[in-house]
This record gives sequence, C-alpha cells and structure tokens, in this order.
Amino acid sequence: MVYLDHAATTPIHPEVIQVMSETMATIFGNPSSIHHYGRDAHTKLETARQIIAEQLGVKEHEIIFNSGGTESDNTAIIGTALSKQDQGKHIITTQIEHPAVIQSMQYLETLGFEVTYLPVDQKGQLAVSDLEAALCPDTILVSIMTANNETGNILPIAAIGEALRAHPAVFHTDAVQAYGKIPLNIVENGIDLLSISAHKINGPKGVGFLYKRDGISLPSYMHGGEQEEKRRAGTENLVGIMGMAKAASLLTDQVQQENTAHYQHFAIALLDTLQANGVTYQLNGDPDSKLPHILNLRFPGVSSDLLLMKLDLKGVAISTGSACTAGNVEPSHVLEAMLGKAHPAIRESVRISFGLGNTMVEVRQFADLLAKTVLASKK
Repeated sequence: MVYLDHAATTPIHPEVIQVMSETMATIFGNPSSIHHYGRDAHTKLETARQIIAEQLGVKEHEIIFNSGGTESDNTAIIGTALSKQDQGKHIITTQIEHPAVIQSMQYLETLGFEVTYLPVDQKGQLAVSDLEAALCPDTILVSIMTANNETGNILPIAAIGEALRAHPAVFHTDAVQAYGKIPLNIVENGIDLLSISAHKINGPKGVGFLYKRDGISLPSYMHGGEQEEKRRAGTENLVGIMGMAKAASLLTDQVQQENTAHYQHFAIALLDTLQANGVTYQLNGDPDSKLPHILNLRFPGVSSDLLLMKLDLKGVAISTGSACTAGNVEPSHVLEAMLGKAHPAIRESVRISFGLGNTMVEVRQFADLLAKTVLASKK
C-alpha cells in the first residue's frame, strides 16, 4: 500500500501518538476544574498553547483551541460578518476557497450579505489588483486562503495584507494546507484571523485552532461554558490538543526545509519517470509559487475517476481533489475557476501529495505504475 494523499489527511506521527497515549493515561481532569486534577490538566493545556504560539510568533492568548479548520473558518467568517454588519455587509473571498469558506459565504448571502468571489487566472493565481478594485467602504471582511488544497498554489498573502493596511476590513486566511509547509508570518502580513487543523501536520483529527489577533472583536460561535477565555465554549479536547502541540513542535525550521527538499525530489523523480515513458501530462497550478508536497496533474484523454479506481485496486491512494467533497459527483470548483466549466482537464486531473513515511523507492515504483496505468487507459 502506498499513501499519496497527504493533502487530504496525514498519518499521525509516532511521537504524537505517544504523547496522546500518555495524556490519556495520566491526565484525565477537566481543565476548568479548580482541584489539583483540573489544575494539572490546565497546566498541560496552557503549555500546549505556549508551544504553538511561540512557533507562530504570536501571543499565547491569541490562540483559541477548537475542533479544526471548518469550525475556525465558520467562526472567523460568520462571526466577523454578524459582529460588523452595522459597518457594512460586503465580503471578499476567492472562487477557489475550501468548501468550509465557500459555504460559509453562501450562508451569509442568505442573510443579506454581498460576497465578491475574486477570479483566478489559468494558473490558479489571484491578482492583487482585483482585490484592490473590489474593496469598497462597506467591505468588512476579506477571507483568502494561504495556499490552495487542490493545486498547492501559494497565494500572495503578503501583498494582500499590505493592500489591506489602509482599510478597516478584517483579514482572515485559511492556512490549513500551508501550516507546517511554508512560513506563515502572521504578524508581518497583517493577518487578523487564521485557521489551522492538526490532522494536516501528522496530528490527530478533530482538533485545531483559530488565531485571533488582539483587538479583533469576535463573538463566541459556541455557547455554554467559559472555556478559552469565554471565546469557545465546551470542555477542551486536551488529548487532541497535546497531540497537536507535539506535532507542531516537531515541525522545526530545519525539518520543514528538509521536507521541502524531499518533496521536491519526489516530484522531479515522478515527472521524469512520466516523461521517460512517453506519458503526456500537464501540471495544473503555478509551478513558480506552490507548496512542495502537492502535484495536480492532468492526463489528457484519461478519466480521473477511472484512473483513481485503477490505482486504488493496485494499492495506491491518490485523489481527484478535496476530501471534503468525497462522494460528490460535482467537478472541482477550483479547476473550473481556473480553466472554465467546459474544459476537459476538469475530468482528467488527479492530485498527488507527499508526506510522512513516503520514500524515493516507493515514489519511483508509483511513478512506473502510474505511467503504465495511464498508457493502458488510453488504448
């Protein structure tokens, strides 16, 4: 079995499993309780918060633990919109956002908000000039992802942050796919809200956090207790949070640099093998500005669904796009935004993503298998 769908989710790192197991065995108190069991749990909780905050270069109390990227996106987008609707009802995003963002925007449209969905070019890149042209006095929120989960494209977050410095709109970015792969530079880029999920960095599923900059007013999306400084009700998932903090601590600058080099070598080996076997392919996305671990490839004349199934039967896991649309017969909205709804590439493209556990040996083996399968599918 070869797993090459790390953009969908990642295997949990063995050291993360160890930390989570130790936490389950020894720390069972409620972090909100005042007795020593609760205090022990609370100490662990705040240690985890400190680890993550220091890694990102932000203040500890700016980290709000929650259930993951989807909750973070919903909280940031819907919460900001509802709290600022007296100042305006215009929001800006892009056509290539994750479904958690797109569907939050669509919900707000039913409440009377106006949403501008910025286009991208054929490489999937956003023009900052389009954002600047869309800004108006009643724009209250700009939500643009740091990197796209299907193509791996890195969007111009620094330039967007600069464009918003003179505008009062809140700047939110979904950084779920980018976290641990590239520097986020939260403070430097003027980011007000940022969404993260642990299961993309070899941590557990069902846990993540929302970064909320000091000074940003955001009502609690969850109601009940006074956890997370009254910002997110519900007893914290301490086991998951400890696992997430451990996963984050393992992503040192050196490790990220080493991973980038490994993934780039994997990609070169894969594409070289395809070329050597005479396979026709096209790279979807921007090769000059992309995450190192994602390749979105089109094989003209080959059905992506059929290719995926054939590879799955041979023990290889890749995907046709976002895991959050699994089982959905609708084509990729990202490729539609890039190429147009009628473009054949939409039905002929797959996503390959590298990560923990992959080796050059299995990447080369996969490349040979992929080449043979693509060529056989065109006969």
